[in-house]
Formats: sequence, structure tokens, C-alpha cells
Amino acid sequence: MNWNLIWPILIVILSSTFYNICMKSMPLDVNPFGALMVTYVVAAIISAIIFAYAVGPSNVVSEMSKINWTPILLAIPIIGLEVGYVFVFRVGWTVSTASVVVNIGIACVLLFVGYFLYRENVSLNQIMGIIVCLAGLILINI
Repeated sequence: MNWNLIWPILIVILSSTFYNICMKSMPLDVNPFGALMVTYVVAAIISAIIFAYAVGPSNVVSEMSKINWTPILLAIPIIGLEVGYVFVFRVGWTVSTASVVVNIGIACVLLFVGYFLYRENVSLNQIMGIIVCLAGLILINI
């Protein structure tokens, strides 16, 4: 398998694992929006440092001028994800079950999004995969 296909997936898997551990470990008496504000400030600082290093300080302004509406609108689903996970764990979901349910749900929804919004092909194997995933959701929640 091509390493260029593997390393981004590994980053997502490792980051998601650490993310779920952090979310599950958040104290119950902490306001989730205050905690997320701190998270975003730290993430913004780290992102700014990596961004300036990656493009070079003299290219920061020209690179920023390429940004369109998507990073601004992306804030809405990011906040929804973060707050959603905080409350998923606060109401008692386990890390192992919550992540499976969420990821199966996302996979099923994105198959339809890909088909209808981006005109991606959907194979019989993918449809069968959705059926297996839905059966898995039933089994995991029994």
C-alpha cells in the first residue's frame, strides 16, 4: 500500500484516539464552552506557528488571502462535534461504544452525501456495507 495513503489515516486515528480520551476525561463541572474556548486558543496558536513555518513568514499574508468562506463556516460543525462529544460522554456513553456508533453513523450519512452532493459512485458492496453497519448498530446497542 502507498505510504501517502496511509500516513494521513494514521494521523486521524491517533488524533481521534487522543481526542476521545481527552473528551472522556473532561471534568463534569467544567462548562464545555469555556473548555472549548481554551482548546481553540491553544489550537489557534499551534496552527499559527505551524502555518508560518510551513509557508514562510513572508508568505503568510498571500496565503491567508486564498481563504474562502469554508474555514469560517467550518466553525459551526466543529463546535457541534466538540459539544456533542462532551455531552455524549457526560450522559454515560462509553468511549468504545460512542466512537463506533458515531463513526458508523458518519460513514452511512457520508455515503449518501457523496452520492447526492458530489456524484460519487455507490457500489453494491457499499450498500451491503451500510446494511452490515446498521446491523452492527443494532447489535452494539442491545
